Amino acid sequence: MDAPPAPTAEEWALASKYTLKNSKRYRHSWGQQVRSMMGRSVEGPDQGMVRFHIEVSPNGQVSKVETIWSTSPVAEKLARQAIAKMPALPPTPNGKPLIFQQTISFQPFDTGWPPIYKYDCLPDPPSFKNPFAWDGRSAQNIERQKTIKPDTSAAIDCPTDLMQDTIEAEAADAKRQFEQWGSSSLNKAK
Repeated sequence: MDAPPAPTAEEWALASKYTLKNSKRYRHSWGQQVRSMMGRSVEGPDQGMVRFHIEVSPNGQVSKVETIWSTSPVAEKLARQAIAKMPALPPTPNGKPLIFQQTISFQPFDTGWPPIYKYDCLPDPPSFKNPFAWDGRSAQNIERQKTIKPDTSAAIDCPTDLMQDTIEAEAADAKRQFEQWGSSSLNKAK
């Protein structure tokens, strides 16, 4: 399968302004840029995935790349070569260093998918802590979870003009949800 196209100048312009969810649009464009520069992938022993810890300086230069894991030495080598040859990128959206992890898939059947932006202004759900977890040594007590009212002030400052999803992103999201949550016992052929 041929490499997916690199992000356009328009996509990079949007990405350089999008600050929500740790600059989600910039991170996606960065991964798409790397994958587009890795070239054609074919089925076989060279296909695979690699996950990096990335640090991008405020001026858009990649300052640190660490491999977290890799399923193919060839995929890792191609990704590192692509990162080394990356063109100049726009500055990070918030003017601060951008630190994130990114998985690059070098497989003929996986082109990745565009993320969904319409929920980015919603507050993050509270993290779950198991109230019944016990270390086996300390006194056993059950902690009640405190209900936290969502902060609605963030929704007022939400830039809706930067949050438009493509039809491809919506379709990929619907397909992914159906595959994840669909039932194999429903809607069987009769």
